[in-house]
Amino acid sequence: MISDAQFNKEIQGIIENAIREDVGDGDHSSLACIPHEAKGKAKLLVKDEGVIAGVEFAKKVFSYVDDQLEIETLIEDGSLVKYGDIVFYVNGRSQSILKAERLVLNAMQRMSAIATKTNFFVELLKGTGTKILDTRKTTPGIRALEKWAVKIGGGENHRFALYDMIMLKDNHIDFAGGITNAIAKTKKYLKDTDRDLKIIVEARNLDEIREILKSGGVYRILIDNFNYEDTRKAVSLIGDACLTESSGGINEDTIRKYAECGVDYISSGALTHSVYNMDLSLKAV
Repeated sequence: MISDAQFNKEIQGIIENAIREDVGDGDHSSLACIPHEAKGKAKLLVKDEGVIAGVEFAKKVFSYVDDQLEIETLIEDGSLVKYGDIVFYVNGRSQSILKAERLVLNAMQRMSAIATKTNFFVELLKGTGTKILDTRKTTPGIRALEKWAVKIGGGENHRFALYDMIMLKDNHIDFAGGITNAIAKTKKYLKDTDRDLKIIVEARNLDEIREILKSGGVYRILIDNFNYEDTRKAVSLIGDACLTESSGGINEDTIRKYAECGVDYISSGALTHSVYNMDLSLKAV
């Protein structure tokens, strides 16, 4: 996984790029009618229900735009919210509040939707010992925000990107000439380049699981698109040799049944690619 320093760099880059994109050479609507030193106050109002996420990100945005803005937080990230709740107040230069408004809302609406969906899956898995994972099926340019939201919702992060973990999927295996070759070449590559990266290998059937186990040195086996019976067999075959992960079309109706097969993790791209934004607004008070 990426370090805290790398993650913070990603977040800073998102803020800088988003402000560049949205503000350009100036927020001329505000500049035209609001005096530079005019002060104001606004509240973040919830018009929906679910798990709020992005409060800490909003603080970073406001600070980037104007480090004199003051935030009074009433509800923290990860809390359940309902219609009418006020998450925070922001106080300071009116122009600065308006400059940051759209980025704060866009980010928090999406992050809250992801946290809410993640929390829903976490609740479905309660008592099974199985954890929910996100994937790389994220919105280009804001992956760090979406993965942050998964954590806020109680889920776990899969690899952040292509550089922080080895994941040998079907195409890698086929292009490399099979599982045994792919794993052997990967181990050699890691040794030759002096890299310490965990290896995940996808299996399409039980025979491939046996072949992965024979090669050894794998951190986790991805049990992809298996039915319940074969998933249970796969978990039994793998035992304590490595961790297990189920994926492939798993939804709210099937997730608990897969968890009950004994897998350590279930990964779902739907956490980040299929959500409806939470309705939030920033209103002057």
